[in-house]
Amino acid sequence: MKAVTIGIMSQKKIRERALAIARGEYKPKRGEPKIWFTSIKSVAEVLSDENRALLHVIQDTKPESLKDLAEATGRKPSNLSRTLKTLAGYGFVELNRENKTVRPVAKATEFEILAA
Repeated sequence: MKAVTIGIMSQKKIRERALAIARGEYKPKRGEPKIWFTSIKSVAEVLSDENRALLHVIQDTKPESLKDLAEATGRKPSNLSRTLKTLAGYGFVELNRENKTVRPVAKATEFEILAA
């Protein structure tokens, strides 16, 4: 799995960059981060040791449902669901709805962090 590049920049700079892209004044270069955080602390919260381990468990076990993942990790489904929604919001996990179950798929397990 290819490493996901994450950028760290102030909220003001992120907003300015997004507006410049929208106006067509700036075209992101290949390899530039697509996911931005405002601080190393916020990156550390989302990509904690526990959450990175969870991504590896998802990748290795390929669980068929949230229940299977809860059994594999020993975590409660409600707590796991919240964590997965956060990780999905950043694009690190994909939550596929199949029938009445949700199947988590890891989209990233390696990260490269660039601080601006």
